[in-house]
Amino acid sequence: MRALLAAALLCSAGTVLAQDHSHHAMPQAQQAAAPDEHAQHRQPATTGTDGDYRPPALTDADRAAAFPDLSGHDMRGHMDDDPFVWMAMADRLEWQAGDAGDALAWDAKAWFGHDRGRLWLRSAGEREQGHAAEGGIEALWGKPLTPWWDVLAGVRHDLGHDGRDWLALGVQGMAPYKFEVQATAWLGEGGQAALQAEVEYELLLANRLILQPRIEATAYARNDPLHGIGSGLSDVEAGMRLRYEIRREFAPYIGIERRHRFGGSAVYARAAGDATTETRWIAGIRMWL
Repeated sequence: MRALLAAALLCSAGTVLAQDHSHHAMPQAQQAAAPDEHAQHRQPATTGTDGDYRPPALTDADRAAAFPDLSGHDMRGHMDDDPFVWMAMADRLEWQAGDAGDALAWDAKAWFGHDRGRLWLRSAGEREQGHAAEGGIEALWGKPLTPWWDVLAGVRHDLGHDGRDWLALGVQGMAPYKFEVQATAWLGEGGQAALQAEVEYELLLANRLILQPRIEATAYARNDPLHGIGSGLSDVEAGMRLRYEIRREFAPYIGIERRHRFGGSAVYARAAGDATTETRWIAGIRMWL
């Protein structure tokens, strides 16, 4: 009896093991038989004569996936990602005290547009006590030549009762050693032409304390007795300003500036009873939005 029970148990165990083995073997066989949908794009791996493994060769599909074509719509989308931006700055808004009297002077600019082109509005001049304001307003279109230089072209209108209009062409940017340069040529009525160049440099003395030397020179093509202007180099202004940045957008400063007249402009100044050389003490504010 015991022998018959043992034989029955052995037969039952063998049937269970056979069913379990067939249950696990079938999915593996189906997985091995399932097609690889990427197999048609791949080359089989090879083994060299020395037995080393060699990776499969790259196909055109592999290269297309790694290096997509950027000459179409995607690249144009990135190139058009140039948002509209703007800025307004009063680089110099100052009170000047000199031997010939006090004066309010300004040098302000604003620009609007994109990196590929901007509209520039500039104004610089001064107003002495008892005299009309002298200076001008410019509207210029600027295009970048390099990441550091722009070329500008537009018009200028002189302030005052007999204000003149000029065509303007200039460049501005950052020279080596971080010198800020601005040069503008003007062609006005009656064949008069003028050239003005300005160079600035910022020397960091402390985290918020900055010393800014500046020099500006102006030359004219023709004599203009009505405006006290002689041909050639007319005047040079050189000075320095020491500012403290309460915030980067707001910085009061003090400074000193000296002005020299040359050539025919000096002759006209002496004839009018004015000095050809003048020193002015300065207090002002530099701010931007």
